Amino acid sequence: MNDSEKAELPESPMSRRRALGVAAGLVGGAVLTGTTLDAKTQVPTARVPGAMPAGGAAVVSAPAAPLPVAPPDASMIPGIASGPLSTRSPFEMPALTPVGITTGSSLTPLQHIAGTITPSDLHFQRHHNGIAVIDPHRYALTVHGLVDRPLVFSLEQLKRFPAMTRTCFVECSGNGRSAFRAPKREMTPQQVDGLTSNSEWTGVSVAALLKEAGVQRGATWVLAEGGDAARLSRSVPMDKMLDDAFIAYAQNGEPLRMPNGYPARLLLPGYEGNMCVKWIRRLEAIDQPNMSRDETAKYTDPLANGTARQFSFTMDAKSIITSPAYPTRLMGPGWWPVTGLAWTGRGRIERVDVSTDGGRTWTEAELSNPVLSRAHTRFEHMWKWDGRPAQLMSRAIDETGYVQPTLQTYRDTRGAGTDYHFNAIRTWLVEQDGSVYFGG
Repeated sequence: MNDSEKAELPESPMSRRRALGVAAGLVGGAVLTGTTLDAKTQVPTARVPGAMPAGGAAVVSAPAAPLPVAPPDASMIPGIASGPLSTRSPFEMPALTPVGITTGSSLTPLQHIAGTITPSDLHFQRHHNGIAVIDPHRYALTVHGLVDRPLVFSLEQLKRFPAMTRTCFVECSGNGRSAFRAPKREMTPQQVDGLTSNSEWTGVSVAALLKEAGVQRGATWVLAEGGDAARLSRSVPMDKMLDDAFIAYAQNGEPLRMPNGYPARLLLPGYEGNMCVKWIRRLEAIDQPNMSRDETAKYTDPLANGTARQFSFTMDAKSIITSPAYPTRLMGPGWWPVTGLAWTGRGRIERVDVSTDGGRTWTEAELSNPVLSRAHTRFEHMWKWDGRPAQLMSRAIDETGYVQPTLQTYRDTRGAGTDYHFNAIRTWLVEQDGSVYFGG
């Protein structure tokens, strides 16, 4: 070893035993104790100062908890042995929130998503009576009703059909309710609009199953029923079922995760998430809507004129800036990327405009390719902040010409009684010290 090599060694070289101890702490106790969820924001508080979060700008975060232990120079000691499953670095701790839910929702941390694909374990969850536990060897999907040949398919039989794969978003129709009804300055993108996720799904076309069963001419709807304890059911127009509906058994290259509908779920690209029935066990061809409780007592929109909007299946064009957003603080004037996600149930996103002055002027943002139909689209606009207070907004325009409405237009059109399909333009307030807060 020459003198220059000696000079490159750390001042306190690690023995192999100490190195293994560090490694164990890194994948063990440090993961449990080194990072915590902030009680108010429900985002990890352990962050490397000045680090680049996924899809966002350099930030100064909330007060940091102790960081996980890492060696001074990882090139000087053996690395950690591989395991049966890869794990995230303990320096990266995205998480769904809240947890422990059997009836309710857990939201995706949109501010920690890079690109457009949502990791399967961070896909939002909406449960009506807990997560169903279903043995794939006993799984069965029944196709019956107005068909010539009622059929029952096992999971393996579904997989014998030609597979189709497509990327599309799923969004709960109640996404954004809290931010609309009770907005708070200290809301993250996750808390504002975290009930949407985007995945690559693989499965079998519903049209192929209906053809196999011989669907009859008089069948104009299909009742889809889930196999969970809620037995959630929704009526789906036959035209949609014969168009692009499919039974998904894989997500992002692996079998569905249990909370996402394992072993199989219905996917209706562009339709509200409640209709994409998880743990799907029955498709019944019928000649009129079933009018089940899940489409009468729920998922209807009372309007200001005393009427109610029902069967508003398609999700409207929408966007949200995910960075900068609360709890980010910009570290001084200069160029900052304004980035976020846009989506529409009507097809492709045509354009996303960004405003930094509260909607007085708009600039077209760059869209990241590929821009897919009924899927999340990433947008970015480089903004030169001058250090003065600013209001950041984004608005999506889809290929039909539909324009995401302002909050006032949304309120005037839909009224205060609406409970679903919230898609008004969101505002983020940048204060003079660089702090960013939700502005409604």
